[in-house]
Amino acid sequence: MKDIMITPVVTIDAEKTVKQAGELMKKTRKGCLIVTKKGKPIGIVSDSDIIKRVVAKNLLPSKIKVKEVMSSPLITIGPNEEILEAVRKMKKNNIHRLPVIENQKLVGILSLSDIARTSPEMLSLLEYRLKMKSFEPEIREKSTSGICESCENYSDELRNVNGQWLCESCREELEHEY
Repeated sequence: MKDIMITPVVTIDAEKTVKQAGELMKKTRKGCLIVTKKGKPIGIVSDSDIIKRVVAKNLLPSKIKVKEVMSSPLITIGPNEEILEAVRKMKKNNIHRLPVIENQKLVGILSLSDIARTSPEMLSLLEYRLKMKSFEPEIREKSTSGICESCENYSDELRNVNGQWLCESCREELEHEY
């Protein structure tokens, strides 16, 4: 994470207005800001938060505080965690950016774009997975190789269970549930 995260991170105090946040985003050419209270990160506000929660509702940006439109709690990652873990957190939480926290201090931010730019192999896997989902699989064999639709790991022994291609571990977990 340390190698690909962006530093320094642009922050804004929770008491500032959305107008001030927009001006800061424009000035720094950033799509998001980390929201702080007494210097501690408490949330994140993105350009899409501003569009959905202020512009689309025809609210006045100079009257709305950042803390009213920020996304919170903050979902973070440590600087020594793996890229795959970052991707999993982003997917699970449907987010595109992860603040990087070390010893309770904000040390960087990681975006999907950063991962794509520095990890072409990750892009290849994601593209392969998209191709797998773009057509209805025709079952010719009992097993195949590819990406498990549950854990997202590669397996040479995928089997179709209830319309999902699952690896051996996920199939075993499914059996234990029933």
